[in-house]
Amino acid sequence: MGKQARLAHVEAAEQVQMTHQDELPSRQAQLATLKSTEEFDILVIGGGATGSGCALDAVTRNLKTALVERNDFSSGTSSRSTKLIHGGVRYLQKAIMKFDYEQYMMVKEALHERSNLLDIAPHLSAPLPIMLPVYKWWQLPYYWLGIKMYDLVAGSQCLKSSYVLSKTKALELFPMLKKDKLVGAIVYYDGQHNDARMNLAIALTAARYGAAIANYTEVVHLLKKTDPQTGRKRVCGARCRDQITGQEFDVRAKCVINATGPFTDSVRKMDDQRNPNICQPSAGVHIVIPGYYSPDNMGLLDPATSDGRVIFFLPWEKMTIAGTTDTPTDVTAHPIPMEEDINFILTEVRNYLSPDVEVRRGDVLAAWSGIRPLVTDPSSKDTQSICRNHIVNISESGLVTIAGGKWTTYRSMAEETLDAAVKEHKLSGGPSQTVGLMLEGAKDWSPTMYIRLVQDYGLEIEVAQHLASTYGGRAFEVAKMAQVTGKRWPIVGKRLVSEFPYIESEVLYAVKEYACTTIDVIARRTRLGFLNVQAADEALPRIVEIMGKQLRWSEQKKREELAAAKQFLYHEMGYKARSEQLTNMSEIALTPSEVDRYKKRFHKFDKENKGFITTVDVQQVLESISIQIDENTLHEILNEVDLNKNGQVELNEFLQLMSAVQKGQVSDSRLAILMKTVEESLEQREPVSVDRSGGGV
Repeated sequence: MGKQARLAHVEAAEQVQMTHQDELPSRQAQLATLKSTEEFDILVIGGGATGSGCALDAVTRNLKTALVERNDFSSGTSSRSTKLIHGGVRYLQKAIMKFDYEQYMMVKEALHERSNLLDIAPHLSAPLPIMLPVYKWWQLPYYWLGIKMYDLVAGSQCLKSSYVLSKTKALELFPMLKKDKLVGAIVYYDGQHNDARMNLAIALTAARYGAAIANYTEVVHLLKKTDPQTGRKRVCGARCRDQITGQEFDVRAKCVINATGPFTDSVRKMDDQRNPNICQPSAGVHIVIPGYYSPDNMGLLDPATSDGRVIFFLPWEKMTIAGTTDTPTDVTAHPIPMEEDINFILTEVRNYLSPDVEVRRGDVLAAWSGIRPLVTDPSSKDTQSICRNHIVNISESGLVTIAGGKWTTYRSMAEETLDAAVKEHKLSGGPSQTVGLMLEGAKDWSPTMYIRLVQDYGLEIEVAQHLASTYGGRAFEVAKMAQVTGKRWPIVGKRLVSEFPYIESEVLYAVKEYACTTIDVIARRTRLGFLNVQAADEALPRIVEIMGKQLRWSEQKKREELAAAKQFLYHEMGYKARSEQLTNMSEIALTPSEVDRYKKRFHKFDKENKGFITTVDVQQVLESISIQIDENTLHEILNEVDLNKNGQVELNEFLQLMSAVQKGQVSDSRLAILMKTVEESLEQREPVSVDRSGGGV
């Protein structure tokens, strides 16, 4: 932590008392406070990074603070980012090329905020080296100069110094890189974080300091009263609806802050129907592919894609994220990743990776779209020019709107917003206290903390590392809730799915962190839905079971939750795009000899030439070679390929599958791998004919 940040942290801690040190108030208790408080100083609408940042800034100025969010904390753009905490290398490039001071100051501010964020949540964030491969000699000094300027602007807050690599060294660090024409590379450092968990940490920290925060609480309309001195109508709170019970209630506040990201305009229009739209939404799609596509601890930046956009290629949570696109879109609470965007990113990635590495469409494990709330300044003469920074706007009725900006600068945006609110509404708050103010879980965290989790609780190393980097010092609470496995090792911590370190007690802890739905758990408390849609789909029944018990759900409610979560994965996390790679209409692009080979494989299971196979057929063949697979798993395996969902896999469906596997549209098909393995086992066991062996005894 920087010296200034440390001093600020000490001062902040002295001035602000944490109200809820141990146990967070339940959602019910938070709603009761919202209903019973006569008047808050500040009511924030929106629980994304900016809204949560505003609530934390307000409550630590000793202002009575409330926050409502109509969905879940971080359910919008804040959980769908590139996961970088960055100053913006390309903004600096523009600033230098165009002698643009505003852009330069924006980068400088972002670099200061990057440093602060890495300090106040070290468990959720870390510096990440990013490689910029160079394929033309003249670009080497050009990019080197630009990156060195980036270091220079960061000054004492530079994470680590950038450096140049020879072609050999670059390939050593990033073996998947395309070798042809590569002349070298430049490596610079930026920050990376777990965005939804970071957002949640900000919101929970605000709650610990005494803010009344509630998710699934929608603003129906704004409340207004007439100012006796001026005769003008002023915003004085909001009518809210608890989305879970449907109950409506009023929350009164001296100042209301609109921090609703892409939905900025809908709240501005609640204030005054004549307000012009200021948000120009743009969709950014990201895809997740397996971790073997990138080194463990180095990202890649493609500074000039075929259409001039920047593509990042980054290791994250043991997977690889690639993105992003930038296309105008409509505002929606449920953005969907489109197939053309997924293919655009894959094509760009292929341009940078070695031809030996086949980047297959079937390797896309998840895909999502986030809406950037780009804004035009309502007070500027030229309403068409998009404001590259954020804007703070105060309407005639006193509604404070904060819009635009980026994840990294959420804290300084919140500070500026509260300064404006305090001034406009003559509130008694002092200056901002949030520089150096540690976030939820940061206290008691250390890089070796996970070892204590392993030693004290008998957790697997991977699980302990995950808990430490997700919950920080609060990981011990999650570990305490973990059930005994009954195995020799691990002693506690039953995984939700075998290949990810998420454990069942995290679902219980998620409820304490205000998770209300199954989607909250798979998308934002854990990140399973963002990492692998199929794995998330498999974990759903168990998550519903655990949450249902905790929240006393009826059987009907459990079914609804399961269906809603499946819809979320299907549409918003790219499962639809993935499953459409194999459909009834898929063409079979196989040579006659390949068709013969796969028919033979199919008939090893379809011994009666029925033209289809069922779980019974597969079970019989497996038993003949002494392999045990339980019936439920077999049903799942066949269901992935059973396109017309009639409970059996026809020969045609099998050929469509093998064709899609060959084209790379489908990867990791369990049925394809199982049938190939069984065929090889059967061939090895076939008796050797006597005449070939020389007619021995």
